[in-house]
Amino acid sequence: TLELHKGMRGPQAKKRCLELLQLVGIETPESRLGSYPHQLSGGQKQRVMIAMALANEPDLLIADEPTTALDVTVQKQVLELLQDLQQKLGMAILLITHDLTIVRRYANRVAVMEHGKLIEEQETSALFASPNHAYTRKLLNAEPPEAPLAQAIGDKPMLNVSNLDVRFTVRKGLFGKVKDYFHAVKRVSFSLNRGQTLGIVGESGSGKTTIGHALVKLTASTGSIELDGQELAGLDQNAFRPWRRRVQIVFQDPFGSLSPRMSVAEIVREGLEIHDSENHEHHDQKVITALRDVGLDPEARHRYPHEFSGGQRQRIAIARALVLQPDLMILDEPTSALDRTVQKQVIELLQDIQARYGLSYIFISHDLAVVRALSHQLLVLRQGDIVEYGDAGDIFRAPAEQYTQELLHAAFFYHQKDVTITTTI
Repeated sequence: TLELHKGMRGPQAKKRCLELLQLVGIETPESRLGSYPHQLSGGQKQRVMIAMALANEPDLLIADEPTTALDVTVQKQVLELLQDLQQKLGMAILLITHDLTIVRRYANRVAVMEHGKLIEEQETSALFASPNHAYTRKLLNAEPPEAPLAQAIGDKPMLNVSNLDVRFTVRKGLFGKVKDYFHAVKRVSFSLNRGQTLGIVGESGSGKTTIGHALVKLTASTGSIELDGQELAGLDQNAFRPWRRRVQIVFQDPFGSLSPRMSVAEIVREGLEIHDSENHEHHDQKVITALRDVGLDPEARHRYPHEFSGGQRQRIAIARALVLQPDLMILDEPTSALDRTVQKQVIELLQDIQARYGLSYIFISHDLAVVRALSHQLLVLRQGDIVEYGDAGDIFRAPAEQYTQELLHAAFFYHQKDVTITTTI
């Protein structure tokens, strides 16, 4: 952008790039000039994007969902950075988001859109206090509940994880000998009863998803993983295969986790064809039942994923896991790409399925409001270590560790300061 619009090249452009990276809070910007995007964290990538947008000192900055994929602490850093830059540069910001917490915290005025139409626009405090339109009221009422449903706990833990440890090789030497590694998960231990939900939270890179992948052997690990008293950690992939139907995973991205070349029926039925020897007619009936369980019309099972909304695709992913009637479902950021109204629908769906079938969930998320709505137990991670673990209600009410306090402050901070950014939702 500097070359195109200001004719800057060589040392002049490099100097300006360093100024911009420093302005957006990139540490040691000189060491980052040669870095590629995959070598940066999510928060660093977002800061670089902001630096690109600020390079030509715009009068208006349009920020389209700038914090959707970021954990709460990085979200707060990015939004406070935008707020600070706005004051320094005197620019206007149009912030497009579905996160009402961010809207309430940062917006001067709010414009509400539905089906391409502007249906309401007010000062932020007035809109949250007294919305005029029914759709706005529906959005504001879609906040997740503050406590989960009652849990149906068995007599003893269904899942016992002890000293789970995951390391990724970073550098190999001569003859393939490992010279350096990244310690992603460090001797993590927890248990889970039948009908209970364990929430796992922490910043990006804390090891949340790695734990989920290790439990279903998508990532190599050491330590003990017991399901109903059976040790699974030492099993190879063939020996573990019969257990896969009992432990299912729903991935974060409802767009990327479903094959575009397969119909919904084929996607949901695929696990049955691998794990269930019954005939095709029985499979089709189970697919129909699973789709009904997640609130989808079975008549749509011959359509393809691109014909469905994001919320419907996430329901398809849940149906794919549910059709095998598992004991445990690992839910990895299942609501991160969804707006609040669809999030609430998915939360209610998961609660209904859990109550009906006595399923246990491991719920991995950076959205602490959603975690609070679903979790009976809470595990707080930081850089692979357990910071805090225990009853979710107790931790949300009175976190013992400073890091947990910082996470909760970043997640539930909208009421603490006057708002300052113009926003569209």
